[in-house]
Amino acid sequence: MKYWRRRPTPEEKMLKEALEEHGLRVLAQVRDGFKKIDLTIPDAKINIEVDGKQHLTNPHQIISDMARTYYSDKLGYETVHIPNAYIHSDLGKIAKALAEAAKIREQQIVQGIKI
Repeated sequence: MKYWRRRPTPEEKMLKEALEEHGLRVLAQVRDGFKKIDLTIPDAKINIEVDGKQHLTNPHQIISDMARTYYSDKLGYETVHIPNAYIHSDLGKIAKALAEAAKIREQQIVQGIKI
């Protein structure tokens, strides 16, 4: 994956820092050959999209997001979508849950468990 040049949103920065506090290696603004990904945890093969409300209210954006998620899935990455509002209201809980999920997924990958 290559780095993309768009600046992260404040919510993306907040989540990235919170995940890093849990000991995760998190990359921001990565391009996977098809699209730009807000955050990725490469060791766990998890992509994180921090979404504005247009991702839930614009039909064209919804269809685009489904195609983007499908492409990530074909590369072996799972995608988690988190609305901006949740970053502001539940950052600590979200970061903790994502960190735990990432560690479980990393172990599964290392052990060769089909996910």
